[in-house]
Amino acid sequence: MNAAPTDNRRRAYWLKTLHEWHWVSSAICLIGMVLFSVTGFTLNHAGQIEGKPQVTRLHATIDEALRTRLESAMAEVKSNPAIKGKAALPAELQAWVRQRWDIDTAGREAEWSDDEIYLSLPRPGGDAWLRLSLADGEAEYERTDRGWLSYFNDLHKGRNTGTAWSWFIDIFAGAALVFSITGLFILKMHAGNRPFTWPMVGMGLVVPVLLALLFIH
Repeated sequence: MNAAPTDNRRRAYWLKTLHEWHWVSSAICLIGMVLFSVTGFTLNHAGQIEGKPQVTRLHATIDEALRTRLESAMAEVKSNPAIKGKAALPAELQAWVRQRWDIDTAGREAEWSDDEIYLSLPRPGGDAWLRLSLADGEAEYERTDRGWLSYFNDLHKGRNTGTAWSWFIDIFAGAALVFSITGLFILKMHAGNRPFTWPMVGMGLVVPVLLALLFIH
């Protein structure tokens, strides 16, 4: 005789717990889900709404003392075949670039060849590179900015965004998974009084599967 009240209490407990996890995960995911939804649309229509890139080019010449330091660094790079011609810029050159153009090159590996040093500086929403000629000491910097839309699209893809943003995507994915799984169990607990629940869930699976099978080759 006590089975029904016990079952009801158990059901109420799990329903309350699921709702708590569901709303907490939804609160964590809300802003990220809006961001990824909007950028999912913009990525799908990137060809129609892509902005015009803006390119900035800067030139300068390093002094003789710095050229001598770079020649010494070049000899060190060549003497170590294990690094395959890749090494960070010397601290003196990093300081010069930071002072001249306000560019942080710390922690980045450059490509060292016989006549030049080339450093790629990719970033979300654009690209950049730094080239230094060892023959005449000419330094050239080019930066391409594709606008805010491209910036947020790259955040969506995790392109050139660094470790912190990669962690954010992982945490967001975990929270979104909790949101989805708890939502599924909440649907299950309410499905008895809502006959269209499982047909709607099934439609969410069948429609993309049919589109993939019929129209993607």
